[in-house]
Amino acid sequence: MAKKRAIDELLKVMARLRAPDGCPWDREQDHKSIRMNAVEEVYELLDAIEAEDDAEMEEELGDLLLQVVFHAQMAKERGAFDFEKVARNILDKLVRRHPHVFGNVKVKDVSGVWAQWDAIKQTEKAGTINERRSAFDGIPRHLPALMRAHDTVKKARKHGLLSKGRKSQSKEKLGRQLYQLAQRAQASGWQSEELLRAETARQEKILRQKEKARQKKKRA
Repeated sequence: MAKKRAIDELLKVMARLRAPDGCPWDREQDHKSIRMNAVEEVYELLDAIEAEDDAEMEEELGDLLLQVVFHAQMAKERGAFDFEKVARNILDKLVRRHPHVFGNVKVKDVSGVWAQWDAIKQTEKAGTINERRSAFDGIPRHLPALMRAHDTVKKARKHGLLSKGRKSQSKEKLGRQLYQLAQRAQASGWQSEELLRAETARQEKILRQKEKARQKKKRA
């Protein structure tokens, strides 16, 4: 007798937990109530990866998969989508965005791969409610402030809205400077996360205006 696939059993267990006679806690959850669980699991996975602990990584990947299965089950109950649709979508996306592997397209290097990926993504979203009219539209709003600032600057430089800037003398020195800024914020009674998030939002607004002006000039 063929052994049952673990993923199939996991989906059945999740459905059972959400059933009328299932677990009271699991049944009362919704997408919003468990939304931060995925964030926590990602951070725990990062810890395992940095520790190079395979056993812990295996466990944390399972915990992260649980979040995917949990959300997919709740969506299935609403008639929105199910786990099969989630898996099919990412499968199709990987094939579609790698025509140099699954098609006849030729790319020279990694930069060519990224340029192709971005072009395909832009085409996919064109004319939809998710169409990205700005280079900054794809940056998640809930990223930690420093990550959001980094991605905002990266996008701006990629699209010629900011100069390349000056490199730091060393990672250690820059890290120390960042830590000292956090110390100064705390000493002043401010949250460095809130300060950077607000400033990034302000800078992003300026960059979007600059981007819009450049687009308008091109159309003229």
